[in-house]
Amino acid sequence: MEFSYDVIVIGGGHAGCEAATAAANMGARTCLVTMDMNKIAQMSCNPAVGGIAKGQIVREIDALGGQMGIVTDATAIQFRMLNKGKGPAVWSPRAQCDREKFIVEWRRRLDRTPNLDIWQDQADELLVENGETVGVKTIWGVELHAKSVVVTAGTFLNGLMHIGRHQVPGGRCAEPAVPHFSESISRWGIRVSRMKTGTPVRLDKRSIHFEDTEEQPGENDFHKFSYLRSQPTLKQLPCWTCYTTPESHEALRQDIANSPLFNGQIQSTGPRYCPSIETKLVTFPDKNQHPLFIEPEGEDTNEMYLNGFSSSMPMETQLRAIHLIPALRDAKIYRPGYAIEYDYFDPTQLKHSMESKIIPGLFMAGQVNGTTGYEEAGGQGIVAGINAALRCAGSDPFVMRRDESYIGVLIDDLTTKGVDEPYRMFTSRAEYRILLRQDDADARLTEKAYALGLAGRERMDWWLQKKEDIERIVKFCDETSVKPSEINAALEAMGTTPLRMGCKIADLIGRPQITMAMLSEVIPELKAVMNTPENRKEEICEGAEIRIKYKGYIEREKMIADKMHRLEDIRIKGRFTYSELKEISTEGRQKLERIDPETLGQASRIPGVSPSDINVMLVLLGR
Repeated sequence: MEFSYDVIVIGGGHAGCEAATAAANMGARTCLVTMDMNKIAQMSCNPAVGGIAKGQIVREIDALGGQMGIVTDATAIQFRMLNKGKGPAVWSPRAQCDREKFIVEWRRRLDRTPNLDIWQDQADELLVENGETVGVKTIWGVELHAKSVVVTAGTFLNGLMHIGRHQVPGGRCAEPAVPHFSESISRWGIRVSRMKTGTPVRLDKRSIHFEDTEEQPGENDFHKFSYLRSQPTLKQLPCWTCYTTPESHEALRQDIANSPLFNGQIQSTGPRYCPSIETKLVTFPDKNQHPLFIEPEGEDTNEMYLNGFSSSMPMETQLRAIHLIPALRDAKIYRPGYAIEYDYFDPTQLKHSMESKIIPGLFMAGQVNGTTGYEEAGGQGIVAGINAALRCAGSDPFVMRRDESYIGVLIDDLTTKGVDEPYRMFTSRAEYRILLRQDDADARLTEKAYALGLAGRERMDWWLQKKEDIERIVKFCDETSVKPSEINAALEAMGTTPLRMGCKIADLIGRPQITMAMLSEVIPELKAVMNTPENRKEEICEGAEIRIKYKGYIEREKMIADKMHRLEDIRIKGRFTYSELKEISTEGRQKLERIDPETLGQASRIPGVSPSDINVMLVLLGR
């Protein structure tokens, strides 16, 4: 057996799976190294994909030719589109998945990927020769050699789990930690630090009083994650909501001295936007209740996930507090919640391609870069896999701008600003979110992915047909007029002002009270032009309506983005010795020297680099 490859991917989580399939589908001979082939793409915390901004990332992964969206649609047991009461810039898909079937579907896709081998083992040492990565050595002494190595080790690097005062080494419940691999990377000058995350108890469904909860059904419309649409095959299930009580809060407060988060046992930083229940009590002492979401782990299991109750308190304390919640008064648990500390590497040491600035050929993706979430990991993973394969071919790296994708925003934030807490994506982090909608990820990325050799012909044809259909509808609405006598009665029935003179259909669609579907019922010609293939009709019409209704906002944001491209096109790497630039601020010099940005645009986003510092560099470049 040959242990020589183009690309080696370390870790079989969400980042690793996307990296491995992307590199292999681009033609690189790839090996995925994982400790347990039966836990591929394990959902370590909530068995759900998507959410605010995270759903947009999954749609981008899909548009690029990745797998997460397809796997999610195949294993979804509930789907919802979040933020539908707001504008389409922040609509975000979310799906509850069957945890076991998600693993099985991912494993099936890996097994069917050409150019991809799987090796069950544990990485122990990064192999470096002449300053470049050449492979890895495993705990069984196997040496795997490659031109590019992608590290996606999640929470396993020196992982340490906490339940009360009990501490157990591990990368995940019942799975061993990886003790030496971090040191084999950091010895080459790569900065390493620690972060913390956690997960809640798992409940036995049979012990829950659902009569004391509120049911949350899913939605059953045309929205899915993958642009390659398929019908859901699993039984669709509800979730349920309930609340903590003042009594449960008091039970937790009485034992706060045994909380690893507050007794000094855990020193590292946890996720601000997914706090433990004990952190909520300390941060919001005046609140007498917090929402909890009881979510199924699959269609064939009694295991339920208690969203909102992450904790590392002693097991007895967790149980006592849970039993003081009416719906959970008789609850049995499968396992308590726990916290986990793990190593991560400062992401400002990476290029936008996800390749190390210090060790050529070493790529990193996922929680090892200080992020949190399956979706953020998958987005980094597919970019790392693409660029690992491109490096082997001697091609230029693939980099997405901030106005091209949420993944581009994520990677730019990591490599430019770094992290001081686990990074989670939000729509508010993207300054061009009107351009980065969940409905148009294929418009932004599929042609790029096809040019790379990652997106297949089926996906490209699917997009080209959709593009043609949308443009046809938009053109018709922009060019076709209606007269007051033809439409006024209908407009009054829709609760909007009648016309005084004729106008284009697009102008009517721009009114907030009117939808394209409403107009199609009174304008037969519009209904005819909207008659696209049935399995895609709603998606195409939604895309066309958003383009028409928000045309002004979209064009304005494109204009702003185009202005910023001027700074992105000015390359400064290697053109300044920052320590000698006395014309700029001391903090600016220090930050620029540490991060060594590629472009003036990236430099402008570094915290501590002022607009006047950028102007000074522009003047010096002119000289």
